[in-house]
Amino acid sequence: MIIIRFKGLSRDIVVVMSIKSRDMSKVRASGKLVIQKTWLSKISTSFPSPLSLAFLDKKMLKAWKWYQHCLSSHPVKTQIVSSGILWGIGDIGAQYITHSTATNRLPKSNVGVEFKINWKRVAITSMFGFGFVGPVGHFWYEGLDRFIRLRFRLQPKSPRFVATKVAADGIIFGPFDLFVFFTYMGFSTGKNVAQVKEDVKRDFLPALILEGGVWPIFQVVNFRYVPVRYQLLYVNVLCLIDSAFLSWIEQQKDAPWKQWFTSFQPLKERGGEV
Repeated sequence: MIIIRFKGLSRDIVVVMSIKSRDMSKVRASGKLVIQKTWLSKISTSFPSPLSLAFLDKKMLKAWKWYQHCLSSHPVKTQIVSSGILWGIGDIGAQYITHSTATNRLPKSNVGVEFKINWKRVAITSMFGFGFVGPVGHFWYEGLDRFIRLRFRLQPKSPRFVATKVAADGIIFGPFDLFVFFTYMGFSTGKNVAQVKEDVKRDFLPALILEGGVWPIFQVVNFRYVPVRYQLLYVNVLCLIDSAFLSWIEQQKDAPWKQWFTSFQPLKERGGEV
């Protein structure tokens, strides 16, 4: 254990390190501890360089300004492109989660199965972002804000204003979005109408209940603090998680926990069994 005390500053700084003796040479001169230059190079590589962090921040700021410019110049196109990209990334996350879950259930001899991205599925999910979430989401959030301000004459950002928007989003857009997603995913994989109908019946209610317990909290933050023009971007960033969640729901097929949800359907809908 080596204790290094740096003096001469506004206060002492004590650094405690556990290192091998061969990695350091101590030379005492005038009460100072001199650390071997070669070992200092090892220390410097252990921490991010302030210059590299500043460079990264500058790049991120530049990218954000570029996005703002695109959003001002081409709002609908920008929302469409960003939605498609983020939903595709979210599906890759869903594939990884599904792969990891399946791998954990395999015998130990088969654990080393390599994860491979299904690019066809990524493309299908991205198209949902491009074709539905981007354009529909843009006009939904813009129109919802305008409608509630003009129709109900509520003060923007007020508790009633936010609560009304959250309620409208959860009652109207949320269920519609889930219905379109599961229907689209069914047809895009070559299923017929009857099969898609069964998929929607199997997946819709579990997804609606699970999302309904979490999504309103995120939307309160969205409608209270995020400017309208960035609300879809906020939602799309969360959709990195949401698209992964929905894709995971869709891939779970007839999992036991889904059967628990569907067990509450009327008997006649389940074949009239007694």
